[in-house]
Order: sequence, then structure tokens, then C-alpha cells
Amino acid sequence: MTIQQQIIIIAVCVLATMTTRFLPFLIFSSKRPTPKYIQYLGKALPSAIFGMLVIYCLKNVSILQGSHGFPELIAILVTIGMHLWQKKMLLSIACGTVCYMLLIQLVF
Repeated sequence: MTIQQQIIIIAVCVLATMTTRFLPFLIFSSKRPTPKYIQYLGKALPSAIFGMLVIYCLKNVSILQGSHGFPELIAILVTIGMHLWQKKMLLSIACGTVCYMLLIQLVF
């Protein structure tokens, strides 16, 4: 890639990122109440995305080969335990991920 192409790609990425960041503030001003369906999406999407993440991570796990899914199971239990204890989704995901990485690098 030439320097000019790299600059164009970076500029398009910056423009897309800035548009997605500022567009909600332009569409939904603080003077009007937020529509009910947007409030619903704000409540429903985090759980839906978390569910998709679990399915994506477990789609290729084979309980008949290798470590039989034990690192994945242990990491899931750590994630659930952290979420029940701290009630913070990002912390739970981070702890489960670190646990899984340590298990596959050091134990299994």
C-alpha cells in the first residue's frame, strides 16, 4: 500500500468512528425524552451480546478430544462467579479470559 492509500484508509476509519460516536448525540438531544425502543435496546443488547460471545467461544469445543472442554468450563465458571460476586460485566469477561489463557498456556 502506498502512503496515500494508508492515509485515506486511516481518514475513513477516523470519520466512521467519529460519526458513530457523535450521531446519537445529534439524533437524541437532551431536550426530548429518549424513545422507549432505544431504552429497551440499551437494556437488552448487553445480555444478547454476552450470549453471542459465549456461543461463539464454545462453537468449536470438542468434549471428545484434547482437554475435553475443561479449560472452557472452568473459565465459564470463573466468569459466572465473578459476575455473581461483583456484578460488573467487563470485569467478569476479563477474569474469565485471563483464567482461560492461563489454563491453556500453563495447565492443559
